Amino acid sequence: MPTRSYAELAPLVLQAPIIADATIRSAVRIKGAEAQTVADGFVRFYVNADVAALIRGPGAVVAQVGYVIDMPFDARGRTPRPKGMRVLIFARPVPGRPDQVQLLEPGAQLPWTPANDALVRQIAQAAVAPDAPPTITGIGNAFHVPGSLPGEGETQIFLRTQSGDPVSLSILRRPGEQRRWAVALGEIVDDAAGPPQRDTLLWYRLACGLPPALPEESTANEAPDRAEIARDDYAFVMQALGPCAR
Repeated sequence: MPTRSYAELAPLVLQAPIIADATIRSAVRIKGAEAQTVADGFVRFYVNADVAALIRGPGAVVAQVGYVIDMPFDARGRTPRPKGMRVLIFARPVPGRPDQVQLLEPGAQLPWTPANDALVRQIAQAAVAPDAPPTITGIGNAFHVPGSLPGEGETQIFLRTQSGDPVSLSILRRPGEQRRWAVALGEIVDDAAGPPQRDTLLWYRLACGLPPALPEESTANEAPDRAEIARDDYAFVMQALGPCAR
């Protein structure tokens, strides 16, 4: 079973009020009118699952939960057999029914693997850490300041966040050296800071939250030559971050 990537798991972990490690005890196929919205190549089940561990959730651990899920036919076109499967589920509670949950989306049940479990727990822990990076919602102003030598200078790009907390990117150019960039979470830019490590929450916020190109309005007050350098430096950062592979 393939291990899910950080960018695939992070949206589920960050959005789900309930994350559970569970084993499917029983599965009843749903047919007729209640299955009219099932996509081609899928079959709908109502399952009951024994909860082994509640990774995130309100209140005490519920021993068993029920939910509806659409699962694809296997490679041979046969009906899947969910019973006995160990899974990770990402769900929301059903009001007034503590023994029922609703999956966040059709893909919100994943096969349990040690790697998937470890990564889900890592993301969940990072999301509640005191220094957790905020959600990126856009880009504010960007400007480039030339240095005293030809080819020397620094670009600063200010990001907008959901919480209003300051986040900025800085890109340094020095003659004869490779460009260096860093991200600052706060008002002060630490010259010793560097880019985020891949497959961390900060990396995900940037790689999956930033637009592919610097918006024109971000450099509206810059001279054309400086604006062009800022756009090039932004492209350098996006290339360094790599794709948001979902």
